[in-house]
Amino acid sequence: MYTTINNEGTLNNYAAEPKLYYAEYPSLEQQQRYMLQGAIAVLLVGFLLLTSFAVS
Repeated sequence: MYTTINNEGTLNNYAAEPKLYYAEYPSLEQQQRYMLQGAIAVLLVGFLLLTSFAVS
């Protein structure tokens, strides 16, 4: 941990910064999985909306 002391004796503690890295582009398999999850989410939300309209 990195610590500094100012003129009045007050301590300033700084958290350790994590090492930065760049995200990798998703593979074709991951992209297909994301599309499937999106389609399931759209169907679920659509079903919930239709159910709420039918009940009310």
